[in-house]
Amino acid sequence: MFSRITHRRYAIILLLVALAIGLGMGCGSTLKERSGDPEKGVETIAGKYYFFNDVLIPNELKYKPGRSFVYETPQFMTGSLVFSKFWLDSGSLVDFFTYHMEKDNWKLVNSFRGKESILNFSKPEKTCVIKIVEKWNGLTEVEVRVGPVGVKKM
Repeated sequence: MFSRITHRRYAIILLLVALAIGLGMGCGSTLKERSGDPEKGVETIAGKYYFFNDVLIPNELKYKPGRSFVYETPQFMTGSLVFSKFWLDSGSLVDFFTYHMEKDNWKLVNSFRGKESILNFSKPEKTCVIKIVEKWNGLTEVEVRVGPVGVKKM
């Protein structure tokens, strides 16, 4: 009798593990058309573009509009976008941004990696600073700052 109970438990555990794996895989999405609301962004399989069409943000991160701002003129767009998520590995975020920023033609200028990581990227006409911070409570915050390169003095 003990053997039958053990086999049932193993079968139930196996079924629950298979179900969890199936739910964890989820469904991937394809590139979506730009909506009228830039706050929602343009979504790809890997992430979304919020306001800046050359800075891809991982899908796992949640946008914090109350802590973000964007300033736009006919000549340039600048701003600071804040995102967060609990229990997200900052090393994988650094790898994500390094890879996708280079795909969007950004050049990595330098990086500081640790509990607080800072990535500095540049293009001929603008610069981007990405700050990734792991908080004591398990929250990972990402701040993306994009701005124009300084004006040349005559």
